[in-house]
Amino acid sequence: MKKIVILTGNELRHNFFRTFLGSSREINVLKTFCESAATLEEKVNKESESEARSTHLKQRTETEVDFFQAFVQRVPDSSNPLVIPKGEINSEVHVREIIRLNPDFIVSYGCSIIKSELIQHFENRFINVHLGLSPYYRGSGTNFWPFVNGEPEFIGVTFMHIDSGIDTGKIIHQIRARIHPWDSMHTIGNRLIADAAETCESLLIHSGSLEEIPEGYFPELAEKYYRNKDFDEQSVNQAYENFAKGMLPAYLDTLEERQAKSPIFSNPGLSQQTS
Repeated sequence: MKKIVILTGNELRHNFFRTFLGSSREINVLKTFCESAATLEEKVNKESESEARSTHLKQRTETEVDFFQAFVQRVPDSSNPLVIPKGEINSEVHVREIIRLNPDFIVSYGCSIIKSELIQHFENRFINVHLGLSPYYRGSGTNFWPFVNGEPEFIGVTFMHIDSGIDTGKIIHQIRARIHPWDSMHTIGNRLIADAAETCESLLIHSGSLEEIPEGYFPELAEKYYRNKDFDEQSVNQAYENFAKGMLPAYLDTLEERQAKSPIFSNPGLSQQTS
C-alpha cells in the first residue's frame, strides 16, 4: 500500500480530490495539509468592474456543487485533513512533520508554490497535479485560457515531478479533457478534475511501472504564460463568445488533426497497467 501526504487547497474541488484518494484501498493518506484562503470568486466580487467574471465564477462554484458535493458528504473522509492558512505549507513545523511522516510520495494539487527543502528531500517522489497541459500553457488559469484562444485541445492535466520552477518539472503523464458538443466551460473542467483524481490514484499504485518521458518529446511550439492579473472582463467575454460561435463542435470535427499537432505524453507504463 502506497503511503502519501497531500498538499492542497480547501475548496470543494480540493476536498473531493483528497477524499477520493483517501477512499482508495491501495493508498494510505497519512495526512492532508489543506490551505485555506479567500477564493478567487470572493476576490473578484470586491472589484468594481467584475460582472462577467463574477457570473463566471459563481457558475463554476454551483457546478462544482453538482459534481462533487454528494461524494464529499457521503464518502468517509480518510484523508486526515489539517486546515492551515495560505502559505503555511512552507513553514518549518509542517515541513518537519512531513519529513517525519516519510511518505512514499507527496501529491500537491492547488496549494501554494513550494519553496522548502521538501523538493530536494522527496526528489522524484513529489508529484504536482497541474491543471493545464505543459509546456503549451503555463502560469495561472491554464485551463481557462485555451477557451479564450479557441484551443480546446490544450485543456487537460499534467502530472509532473515538482521542482523549484513554475510548471517546469519533468512530466510523468498527461490527460486531455473529455469534451462533448453540449458542454459548458465548467462541466468540462469538473469532469477533468474527476478524471485527474482517478488517474492520480493509478499513477501512485503503478508508480514502479512508469517510464521516463523521452528528450525533446514536444514540438517546438510557442508556450503561453498567463498571470492572475490577465484574468479580466474582456477575456471572460471572449471565452463565452467562442462558445456561442460553436467552438466545441468545430474542435470535435477536427479533433484528430488538432491533437496530432499538440501531442501529450501518455505514459506507456501506465497504459500497460490499465489496459
